[in-house]
Amino acid sequence: MFSPDGRLFQVEYAKEAVKKGTTSLGIVFKNGVLLVTIKPTASLIVNDSLEKIFQIDDHIGGVAAGLLADARILANQARIRAQIHKVTYEEPIDVWGLTRVVGDRMQISTLYAGLRPFGVSFLIGGVDDTGPHLIEADPSGMLYEWHAYAIGRGAIIANKIFKQRWKSDMSEKDAVKLTLEVISKTEKDTKDSAIDIAIIGENRKFKKLTEDEIKKMK
Repeated sequence: MFSPDGRLFQVEYAKEAVKKGTTSLGIVFKNGVLLVTIKPTASLIVNDSLEKIFQIDDHIGGVAAGLLADARILANQARIRAQIHKVTYEEPIDVWGLTRVVGDRMQISTLYAGLRPFGVSFLIGGVDDTGPHLIEADPSGMLYEWHAYAIGRGAIIANKIFKQRWKSDMSEKDAVKLTLEVISKTEKDTKDSAIDIAIIGENRKFKKLTEDEIKKMK
Protein backbone atom coordinates (compact mmCIF):
# COMPACT_ATOMS: atom_id res chain seq x y z
CA MET A 1 0.00 0.00 0.00
CA PHE A 2 1.02 3.58 -0.55
CA SER A 3 1.48 5.79 2.47
CA PRO A 4 -0.51 9.06 2.51
CA ASP A 5 2.52 10.93 1.17
CA GLY A 6 2.97 8.51 -1.75
CA ARG A 7 5.80 6.32 -0.39
CA LEU A 8 6.10 2.53 -0.56
CA PHE A 9 7.65 1.55 2.74
CA GLN A 10 8.29 -2.06 1.69
CA VAL A 11 10.46 -0.87 -1.19
CA GLU A 12 12.33 1.51 1.10
CA TYR A 13 12.94 -1.30 3.60
CA ALA A 14 14.28 -3.47 0.76
CA LYS A 15 16.71 -0.69 -0.16
CA GLU A 16 17.91 -0.65 3.46
CA ALA A 17 18.68 -4.38 3.15
CA VAL A 18 20.88 -3.56 0.15
CA LYS A 19 22.82 -0.98 2.18
CA LYS A 20 23.76 -3.68 4.70
CA GLY A 21 25.39 -5.88 2.04
CA THR A 22 29.12 -5.91 1.37
CA THR A 23 30.31 -3.40 -1.22
CA SER A 24 29.86 -4.43 -4.85
CA LEU A 25 31.24 -2.42 -7.77
CA GLY A 26 30.96 -2.17 -11.51
CA ILE A 27 33.05 -0.08 -13.89
CA VAL A 28 33.08 0.37 -17.66
CA PHE A 29 36.54 0.57 -19.20
CA LYS A 30 37.64 0.80 -22.82
CA ASN A 31 35.74 -1.97 -24.66
CA GLY A 32 34.75 -3.87 -21.51
CA VAL A 33 33.13 -4.10 -18.09
CA LEU A 34 34.52 -5.06 -14.69
CA LEU A 35 32.49 -6.44 -11.74
CA VAL A 36 33.98 -6.61 -8.24
CA THR A 37 32.72 -7.62 -4.82
CA ILE A 38 33.73 -8.93 -1.41
CA LYS A 39 32.57 -12.42 -0.49
CA PRO A 40 31.51 -13.11 3.12
CA THR A 41 34.28 -14.89 4.98
CA ALA A 42 34.43 -17.16 8.01
CA SER A 43 37.11 -19.52 9.27
CA LEU A 44 35.31 -22.74 8.30
CA ILE A 45 33.33 -21.61 5.29
CA VAL A 46 34.06 -22.90 1.78
CA ASN A 47 34.58 -19.70 -0.22
CA ASP A 48 33.50 -21.20 -3.54
CA SER A 49 30.08 -22.01 -2.07
CA LEU A 50 29.20 -18.31 -1.85
CA GLU A 51 28.27 -16.62 -5.10
CA LYS A 52 27.89 -12.86 -5.38
CA ILE A 53 29.06 -12.49 -8.97
CA PHE A 54 26.86 -14.46 -11.35
CA GLN A 55 27.64 -15.46 -14.91
CA ILE A 56 24.35 -14.99 -16.75
CA ASP A 57 25.54 -15.62 -20.33
CA ASP A 58 28.88 -15.80 -22.11
CA HIS A 59 28.89 -12.00 -22.49
CA ILE A 60 26.89 -10.88 -19.42
CA GLY A 61 27.47 -11.06 -15.68
CA GLY A 62 25.87 -9.60 -12.58
CA VAL A 63 26.99 -8.64 -9.09
CA ALA A 64 24.60 -8.28 -6.17
CA ALA A 65 24.35 -6.57 -2.79
CA GLY A 66 21.68 -7.41 -0.22
CA LEU A 67 19.93 -10.74 0.33
CA LEU A 68 21.94 -13.27 -1.66
CA ALA A 69 19.11 -15.83 -1.71
CA ASP A 70 17.01 -13.28 -3.62
CA ALA A 71 19.96 -12.60 -5.93
CA ARG A 72 20.34 -16.30 -6.73
CA ILE A 73 16.69 -16.60 -7.79
CA LEU A 74 16.85 -13.53 -10.03
CA ALA A 75 20.13 -14.69 -11.59
CA ASN A 76 18.65 -18.09 -12.41
CA GLN A 77 15.60 -16.50 -14.04
CA ALA A 78 17.89 -14.22 -16.06
CA ARG A 79 19.97 -17.19 -17.22
CA ILE A 80 16.86 -19.01 -18.40
CA ARG A 81 15.64 -15.97 -20.34
CA ALA A 82 19.07 -15.52 -21.95
CA GLN A 83 19.06 -19.13 -23.16
CA ILE A 84 15.46 -18.90 -24.42
CA HIS A 85 16.44 -15.80 -26.42
CA LYS A 86 19.49 -17.56 -27.88
CA VAL A 87 17.47 -20.62 -28.95
CA THR A 88 14.58 -18.55 -30.33
CA TYR A 89 16.50 -15.88 -32.23
CA GLU A 90 19.86 -17.66 -32.76
CA GLU A 91 21.77 -14.70 -31.31
CA PRO A 92 22.84 -13.61 -27.81
CA ILE A 93 20.50 -11.36 -25.85
CA ASP A 94 21.57 -7.73 -25.55
CA VAL A 95 22.48 -6.32 -22.13
CA TRP A 96 19.53 -3.93 -21.88
CA GLY A 97 17.07 -6.63 -22.95
CA LEU A 98 18.34 -8.98 -20.25
CA THR A 99 18.33 -6.28 -17.58
CA ARG A 100 14.72 -5.36 -18.37
CA VAL A 101 13.76 -8.97 -17.61
CA VAL A 102 15.32 -8.66 -14.15
CA GLY A 103 13.82 -5.21 -13.56
CA ASP A 104 10.33 -6.36 -14.62
CA ARG A 105 10.47 -9.31 -12.21
CA MET A 106 11.54 -7.04 -9.35
CA GLN A 107 8.83 -4.50 -10.12
CA ILE A 108 6.06 -7.12 -10.11
CA SER A 109 6.92 -7.91 -6.48
CA THR A 110 6.02 -4.34 -5.51
CA LEU A 111 2.42 -4.65 -6.77
CA TYR A 112 0.68 -7.61 -5.14
CA ALA A 113 -0.44 -8.47 -1.61
CA GLY A 114 1.38 -11.46 -0.17
CA LEU A 115 4.64 -10.63 -1.98
CA ARG A 116 7.59 -8.64 -0.73
CA PRO A 117 10.08 -6.74 -2.89
CA PHE A 118 13.39 -8.46 -3.57
CA GLY A 119 15.87 -7.26 -0.94
CA VAL A 120 18.72 -6.99 -3.41
CA SER A 121 20.19 -4.65 -6.00
CA PHE A 122 21.97 -5.90 -9.10
CA LEU A 123 24.69 -4.40 -11.24
CA ILE A 124 24.48 -6.15 -14.59
CA GLY A 125 27.43 -5.70 -16.91
CA GLY A 126 28.15 -7.00 -20.37
CA VAL A 127 29.30 -6.29 -23.90
CA ASP A 128 27.02 -6.50 -26.94
CA ASP A 129 26.85 -5.03 -30.45
CA THR A 130 26.31 -1.54 -29.00
CA GLY A 131 29.37 -1.74 -26.72
CA PRO A 132 29.92 -2.24 -23.00
CA HIS A 133 27.09 -1.53 -20.54
CA LEU A 134 26.72 -1.38 -16.75
CA ILE A 135 23.10 -1.23 -15.58
CA GLU A 136 21.71 -1.12 -12.04
CA ALA A 137 18.39 -2.76 -11.12
CA ASP A 138 17.18 -1.66 -7.68
CA PRO A 139 14.42 -3.26 -5.51
CA SER A 140 11.73 -1.05 -7.08
CA GLY A 141 12.60 -2.44 -10.52
CA MET A 142 14.03 0.87 -11.69
CA LEU A 143 16.94 0.62 -14.14
CA TYR A 144 19.87 3.03 -14.39
CA GLU A 145 22.91 2.82 -16.66
CA TRP A 146 26.24 3.94 -15.21
CA HIS A 147 29.85 4.35 -16.30
CA ALA A 148 30.94 3.29 -12.80
CA TYR A 149 28.81 2.57 -9.75
CA ALA A 150 28.81 0.89 -6.34
CA ILE A 151 26.07 -0.68 -4.23
CA GLY A 152 26.16 -1.97 -0.67
CA ARG A 153 27.44 -0.49 2.58
CA GLY A 154 30.46 1.25 1.06
CA ALA A 155 28.56 2.79 -1.84
CA ILE A 156 28.73 6.44 -0.72
CA ILE A 157 32.54 6.50 -0.42
CA ALA A 158 33.04 4.35 -3.52
CA ASN A 159 30.83 6.51 -5.75
CA LYS A 160 32.65 9.66 -4.62
CA ILE A 161 35.95 8.11 -5.72
CA PHE A 162 34.47 6.96 -9.03
CA LYS A 163 33.15 10.46 -9.70
CA GLN A 164 36.66 11.86 -9.30
CA ARG A 165 38.72 9.11 -10.93
CA TRP A 166 36.71 7.40 -13.70
CA LYS A 167 37.84 8.04 -17.28
CA SER A 168 36.25 6.83 -20.49
CA ASP A 169 39.52 5.56 -21.96
CA MET A 170 40.62 3.51 -18.93
CA SER A 171 42.46 0.30 -19.69
CA GLU A 172 41.46 -3.02 -18.13
CA LYS A 173 44.47 -2.92 -15.80
CA ASP A 174 43.72 0.65 -14.67
CA ALA A 175 40.10 -0.30 -14.00
CA VAL A 176 41.17 -3.25 -11.84
CA LYS A 177 43.61 -1.06 -9.88
CA LEU A 178 40.94 1.58 -9.29
CA THR A 179 38.36 -0.92 -8.06
CA LEU A 180 40.89 -2.58 -5.73
CA GLU A 181 41.74 0.84 -4.33
CA VAL A 182 38.05 1.56 -3.78
CA ILE A 183 37.55 -1.81 -2.05
CA SER A 184 40.49 -1.13 0.28
CA LYS A 185 38.89 2.17 1.35
CA THR A 186 35.38 0.84 1.82
CA GLU A 187 36.00 -2.65 3.27
CA LYS A 188 38.70 -2.67 5.95
CA ASP A 189 41.06 -5.61 6.51
CA THR A 190 39.92 -7.42 3.38
CA LYS A 191 41.87 -10.56 2.45
CA ASP A 192 42.82 -11.17 -1.17
CA SER A 193 40.94 -14.48 -1.06
CA ALA A 194 37.71 -12.60 -0.32
CA ILE A 195 37.94 -10.34 -3.38
CA ASP A 196 35.95 -11.56 -6.37
CA ILE A 197 36.54 -9.98 -9.80
CA ALA A 198 34.92 -10.77 -13.14
CA ILE A 199 35.78 -9.22 -16.50
CA ILE A 200 33.80 -9.14 -19.74
CA GLY A 201 36.21 -7.79 -22.34
CA GLU A 202 36.18 -6.99 -26.03
CA ASN A 203 36.03 -10.72 -26.80
CA ARG A 204 32.63 -10.84 -25.02
CA LYS A 205 33.73 -13.66 -22.74
CA PHE A 206 32.96 -13.70 -19.03
CA LYS A 207 36.06 -14.48 -16.97
CA LYS A 208 36.72 -14.56 -13.23
CA LEU A 209 40.21 -13.63 -12.07
CA THR A 210 42.10 -16.00 -9.80
CA GLU A 211 43.64 -14.85 -6.52
CA ASP A 212 47.12 -14.86 -8.12
CA GLU A 213 45.93 -12.77 -11.07
CA ILE A 214 44.43 -10.22 -8.68
CA LYS A 215 47.68 -9.98 -6.70
CA LYS A 216 49.66 -9.31 -9.89
CA MET A 217 47.39 -6.39 -10.80
CA LYS A 218 47.79 -4.59 -7.48
